[in-house]
Amino acid sequence: MKIWDKGYTIENAVEKFTVGNDRELDIAIAKYDLLASKAHTNMLQSIGILTEIEKNTLIAALDVLLKQVEEGTFIIEEGFEDVHSKIEYELILKLGDTGKKVHTGRSRNDQVLVALHLYLKKQIIDFKKGIERLFNQLQSLSEQYKEVLIPGYTHMQVAMPSSIGLWLGAYAELLIDDLYFLNAAYKIADQNPLGSGAGYGSSIPLNRTQTTQELGLETLKFNSIAAQLSRGKLEKAVSFAMASVASTLARLAMDVTLYMNENHGFISFPKELTTGSSIMPHKKNPDVLELVRAKCNKIQALPTELTLITNNLPTGYHRDYQLVKESLFPAITSLDDCLIITTFMFSHLQVNDSVIMQPKYDLLFSVESVNQLVNKGMPFRDAYQQVGKEIEEGNFVPDKNLAHTHEGSIGNLCNQAIKQKLKQAIKG
Repeated sequence: MKIWDKGYTIENAVEKFTVGNDRELDIAIAKYDLLASKAHTNMLQSIGILTEIEKNTLIAALDVLLKQVEEGTFIIEEGFEDVHSKIEYELILKLGDTGKKVHTGRSRNDQVLVALHLYLKKQIIDFKKGIERLFNQLQSLSEQYKEVLIPGYTHMQVAMPSSIGLWLGAYAELLIDDLYFLNAAYKIADQNPLGSGAGYGSSIPLNRTQTTQELGLETLKFNSIAAQLSRGKLEKAVSFAMASVASTLARLAMDVTLYMNENHGFISFPKELTTGSSIMPHKKNPDVLELVRAKCNKIQALPTELTLITNNLPTGYHRDYQLVKESLFPAITSLDDCLIITTFMFSHLQVNDSVIMQPKYDLLFSVESVNQLVNKGMPFRDAYQQVGKEIEEGNFVPDKNLAHTHEGSIGNLCNQAIKQKLKQAIKG
């Protein structure tokens, strides 16, 4: 069934090409299309388009379909273009002429738009929950291992003392920046485009404020063309937020693969969480984190991909927008999986608490020696040259007793303050 059917048969090759894989992808937004249809139905009754009886029968039929979606039995069979045509078919099959009235005052454009707004709102909330779980895991480990020193690097060279606590606390705080991006995307998603029709409104006296309130959206997308033009813009906003999260996870995954390497040996995981080699019996490979890195690097390409699909399209709907779902929906699933598995892996983290005692890390403490002289009154440049001379002559003796006290340093991680930042970010 095609909701734009006018009585003639479309060429099969054209139909196959234009439908694409919408049937599979649209299962993700079926629930939200149905919820929007319920709100639209209630509104149509309030303005006199539907009778009370018609409204009640439509709501009951929509609830049946909602239950099927929740139980996983809702199917969009071949022959339907998308979820919208499937739902309308079911309503007409069950209710006849009453079912035909549900599309009154709607276009498929604002129908898919409102479903996307509701769907992406929910996905953003789920991402925020996943980030909060990972944040709590990292902060817990940061506190647990705040006394365990490891080398810090610049230019991939041994630089200054760091710690497991400082390292993991850093990524916890970076996740808060990712929440700021998600909050911005949420603000964009929290607007109601329903009632904008094909982008130019309707001569039917729709009550858009009513559907906005019933759907729990913060405000209307008032201008009908602005609502239509938000297609693609909404998805890009979400993709930028996802790319920010993915950037944090990919970099953390890279650190893990490096730090568990035998040449570093700062951390490890139980053998059950690593993989082996087909010919090397000693191998414990970090495949999970390598895949997190690769998947998240792929997600970071998503904003560019969506931009290239939607860039410079003129005002009005274009079929190009159909391809946005093909890129966005799988990426959402992938990012959610990466958050879950990263949290799981870190719940089994093993830490080497004596790595810093190896002589090869002695020079890490050169800056500490410089600062000790500075604290005693020596000018920094003189202290720098004195310690440098000791190193060149082989006389340098490291003092590994650190005294870092300022905010955000090894000895003062500020994890409680960072946790307060997270709470504010979660509230949005």
